[in-house]
Amino acid sequence: MIQVGVDFGGTKIEAAALDAGGAFLSRVREPNPGSYEAALEVVRDLVGRVEREAGARGTVGIGAPGSVSPRTGVVRNANSTWLNGRDFRDDLQRVLERPVQLANDANCLALSEAADGAGAGAKSCFAVIIGTGCGGGVVVDSRLIEGANGIGGEWGHVSLPWPTAEEIPGPACWCGQRGCLETWISGTGLARDFAAAAGRRLTGQEIIAACEADDTQARSALERYIDRLGRALAMVCNLIDPEVIVLGGGMSNVAALYEQVPAAIERYVFSDAWEAKLVPAKWGDSSGVRGAARLWAQAKI
Repeated sequence: MIQVGVDFGGTKIEAAALDAGGAFLSRVREPNPGSYEAALEVVRDLVGRVEREAGARGTVGIGAPGSVSPRTGVVRNANSTWLNGRDFRDDLQRVLERPVQLANDANCLALSEAADGAGAGAKSCFAVIIGTGCGGGVVVDSRLIEGANGIGGEWGHVSLPWPTAEEIPGPACWCGQRGCLETWISGTGLARDFAAAAGRRLTGQEIIAACEADDTQARSALERYIDRLGRALAMVCNLIDPEVIVLGGGMSNVAALYEQVPAAIERYVFSDAWEAKLVPAKWGDSSGVRGAARLWAQAKI
């Protein structure tokens, strides 16, 4: 039987069919319509398309923002807030007419990269999404660690560690708290910090391009970003000490992070040395859909 994965993103929905060895048999995507019932229909249609192209019916795993509450069974904590409070898994099972595995999108990234990506062969892997938002997932001994309450790896909504006076109380976060990592080390967090300091607005990509053009304000913003990312990852290292840290999302394409963040981690980590690997996701934006496809196999471990 083939494995079908769906990456339910904020702007696009992607489906892919994999064979038993992890090779792509089919892969399609459509814009996310941004409304609940319409999005369910897009998922149904995309799964049908990849199964027709692959010539077989498969198991279906879906990676999406937020997580399912073990208490209520509905989605909570999704930055696509129109998913919150919805019985997303049951509704997906209804439209797809089969059981569905549903997991956080950053968990799917972690599962994919630990299985046959940049974290393959490591006993412990922490995978990070730093793009529009900020998420994380943990895999230990090939098993995804979702935790007792389904929030394992949710580092985006803890406070920036070792803050300076200028960083307190921090910007307001959509979750209702202030100073969450998502407001500092996501791509949008970089853009927000640059605008506050420079008095002009650039996107994250434009800031990186301006750094290459020797714009001093952009370079200062990136230096602050690298220090904050180093602090955030040092906190993770102090908790779980992963062998490999994998970066995904738009900011993972910034080469300076791999050159400079390890030294920033080492400044803050509670150890006399830090020698873990910091690497980009091998599968890039394919990791989410590949990890989602593997959710049924993961459930059997």
